[in-house]
Amino acid sequence: MGVKGLQHFMEHSCPEACVTVNLAEMAGQHRAKQRHGCTTASNTTDPTLVVDGMACLRHWYSCKDWVCGGQWNEYMGLLERWVEAFTSVGIRLVFFFDGVIEEQKRREWVKRRLRVCKEISKLFCQIKAHGGQPSREYFCLPSGLASFTPFGLRSLGQEVYCSVREADYEIASYARLHGCMGILGQDSDFIIFDSAPYLSVSKLCLDRMTTILYNRETVCRSLGLTVSQLPLLACLLGNDVVSEERMQRFRSNAVAAYRRNHGTDSASMGEKVFALAHLLCFVWGNELGKAVLIPESLDLPAPDRELLERGVRSYLLPGQEAPQGIDIQGFSPGSPCVMEGYVSPEILKVCRQKHIMAEDFLVYNVVFGGVVECSNTLEDEEDAELMPQALVYKGCRQRVYGLLLHKNNNSSTEMPAVKEWFVFAGNPLKEPEIIYPAPPSLPGNQPSLEALWFGSGPEVSDLRLASFLSVFDCQEFSELHETIEDYLLATLCLVTYIVLQVQHLSLEDVDAYLSQAVCLRHKSPQELQRIKLPYLSSRAVQLGSLYVRGLGHLLGANCASGCPLSIDALMPWRSFDGRLFHTKYLLAHSGAAHPELLSGDSSCTDLFLRLRGKVLEACEKRGRSLQSRPRTSAPEGWHETTSEHRPRNLAHVSSMHTGFTSADRHGCGESDEWRGGGWRDGGIVRRDQSGRSRGHGGRGDGPRFHPRYSDESLRTSSRPLAQRRGQTGRPSRQRYQLAPRWSQPPGPGT
Repeated sequence: MGVKGLQHFMEHSCPEACVTVNLAEMAGQHRAKQRHGCTTASNTTDPTLVVDGMACLRHWYSCKDWVCGGQWNEYMGLLERWVEAFTSVGIRLVFFFDGVIEEQKRREWVKRRLRVCKEISKLFCQIKAHGGQPSREYFCLPSGLASFTPFGLRSLGQEVYCSVREADYEIASYARLHGCMGILGQDSDFIIFDSAPYLSVSKLCLDRMTTILYNRETVCRSLGLTVSQLPLLACLLGNDVVSEERMQRFRSNAVAAYRRNHGTDSASMGEKVFALAHLLCFVWGNELGKAVLIPESLDLPAPDRELLERGVRSYLLPGQEAPQGIDIQGFSPGSPCVMEGYVSPEILKVCRQKHIMAEDFLVYNVVFGGVVECSNTLEDEEDAELMPQALVYKGCRQRVYGLLLHKNNNSSTEMPAVKEWFVFAGNPLKEPEIIYPAPPSLPGNQPSLEALWFGSGPEVSDLRLASFLSVFDCQEFSELHETIEDYLLATLCLVTYIVLQVQHLSLEDVDAYLSQAVCLRHKSPQELQRIKLPYLSSRAVQLGSLYVRGLGHLLGANCASGCPLSIDALMPWRSFDGRLFHTKYLLAHSGAAHPELLSGDSSCTDLFLRLRGKVLEACEKRGRSLQSRPRTSAPEGWHETTSEHRPRNLAHVSSMHTGFTSADRHGCGESDEWRGGGWRDGGIVRRDQSGRSRGHGGRGDGPRFHPRYSDESLRTSSRPLAQRRGQTGRPSRQRYQLAPRWSQPPGPGT
């Protein structure tokens, strides 16, 4: 995540340390060194770049459309061409992605997530005001991009790893251990690590294969420091271990002394860095030979000194000596497993291996750390009808935790709780939410994790599928396995689950989800890019992100169940395209007939109707009355937008007429046939005497953050949801039957 201001300092105050390099030439020089014997046993055979995957996401996702949920087929094509550019000049790529968030950096993670929440709120205001994709200044990566990109790269034959501690550390360690030609990323921490040369992905020109190399030796000469002294400089400037605010007073004193001695008063970042470097040169010069990480003559309180020491140690790589010869052995391993009493050593070993190789999702974080997090999602905080995805999928996650942490030895010990850090409007992220696992409802005894992961034979295969389907309460769909493609079965499970959880979903929404999944296989990436949208619906934007986040939950459930479905079937590029979904959403809500919705393809129409019938059957069985509720209108002012998506006419989207109701423009999305509040008004939380949140029929199934949840709604859950506060009321023309409570475990939104 980087050192505050260091890269800016190098670019503006030490430009000689920023060198333009040609990567193909660097690769040739690397090979020449190998031929002349400048290698060790651990060096790589080919010129290798270690790529910081998380830092590259914005560079990779250059699709014009980003707000509708992701142009996943186009994105995969971009990834493939990016990889080919390097392999064509003989450069081997090794990708690393963040696999965990270390608790010492949780505070910084929370701060950034809350900041992005505000940016997303502004983004939705723009969509509702203008009906088009906001300008690039509002750019936000599609939800789930970081989760699915490692799987996409693996499908392209690339070497991909997930970290078991801070990814920057593992990237620097790998590059140093294997003698790699460089690290490609966008994080000034790579200047501080004494590892391979740091190359900028933001300055990368793929056509010419050039970028900027930030030379740490040159900047050290400019500052009068050694490379081993850079970690303390980084901590004093502020990083993810030592906050910028914590060292503010120390920096101010150093700058004041520097000004007195040098007669300057520029108040620039350069002055700040030079002032700190000057001070460090002085104090280390007076303490030569002393074995300390932090010079004793730095006038610091004991807590600050301890924090600085921890920060400095975070930059010291395996096999490296700390400044002044301090032994750092034992400071580099990942976090220990906190669930050892609930998961066997065999499971832990396989789980760790799969996580490191980026072959699973969610499982490692549950069984090793007992902590799960999810970053920001494109969700409209003003829309009272649509629950945040964190709440929609909570029941699903409880069942996944139940599969992973269930002890099959008749033990009376309760399954341990899992801590969740999920970002959504209304959650201040001051502490994690405590979630208690709930075993999926399966006939007979719940299978052990060993049986699901290591067993063989047709009975075990059936058990894996049953476990997976039970996570989404879709056991009846087992009959469809091997009669339809896996990705369609996954889509069916996901859409059914969403409909049962989100009471304001209509038949039109289901038609949009299913029709785009059925039609996607017949669309080339070029056809998808040529789709023109007359305007954007903020509601469709959120429904697109909700679907993609659901694919992540399908992936986690599949990994926990022993992978009854192929991993490829759960990737978004198989069943979702944001622009195509948006088109189907607008068509469905405009009243388009099914043949028109399916582009006149009879085979697609037949398959669509089959899947649709299964969703309706599942809803009817559970008492969910799924009804038509079209939203047919464009926002006022959409014709004024200069959006690149606006076509000259609406011929390809039928019957789009009139304007949005004022409720739609303000995020409620009501039609004249519906009034009522949304997820914020429905009460699902009670607390027991210990203060632990308990939902109807189970534990830990409701958020603790929303004061408008009340016990009264538990007693009146069969009545229509209450009208949202502050909303202009209209007489309700009909009452909609709500789905019954999940029998086991309780769902998040019921």
